[in-house]
Amino acid sequence: MIRGIEPDQKVYMKTEDKATHRPRVKFRNMYTHKKINYNWVITITIITFFVAIVLGYASLVLMNLLNIFWAVLILFVIVFMGIFFDLLGIAVTAADETPFHSMAASKVPSSKESILIIRNAGAVANFFNDVIGDIAGIISGSAATAIIVKMYLESDRMVTVATILLTACVAGITVGGKAIGKELALRHSNYIVYQIGRILTVIRRNRG
Repeated sequence: MIRGIEPDQKVYMKTEDKATHRPRVKFRNMYTHKKINYNWVITITIITFFVAIVLGYASLVLMNLLNIFWAVLILFVIVFMGIFFDLLGIAVTAADETPFHSMAASKVPSSKESILIIRNAGAVANFFNDVIGDIAGIISGSAATAIIVKMYLESDRMVTVATILLTACVAGITVGGKAIGKELALRHSNYIVYQIGRILTVIRRNRG
């Protein structure tokens, strides 16, 4: 072990190949020694499958029941929901655990919950980015399709232009929103994780 380096930190060691006398760089990652949690993979796959069915069906039903204005409004709510949870997932993976240990030593509320979130960054980011974020993206596509069909059935004027504009708006807002979200997540990752930790603290208190 390198002096002054914690076992879980990402480090690299510069060594020399004895045969060729060429320098080699070896990387060590904090996740290398951890086993893949196959139970989590199977569980989250099954949960995602059924959640997608329920939300997909609900969104299509709502798109058919509501007028075009409210249907478009719900569509953009779904889009922004995907952007928001993508931001949370990136913040969790980018956060640094070190300052939260100092906070925990000073008995700052929610610091231990924040450490727990960071130590389970893979599962948490998978839930935020993949389960909620990707489902929101898929459902927003289905909802947009339902709205387009609704416009074709209700009106035959300027439907093609409206379809192109709606698709372009959804794509633009999704990509642009996620770009801004990534910047915010990387700049304020610890603060965002701490706020998630506070929410987790409240949930634990209400359960207990």
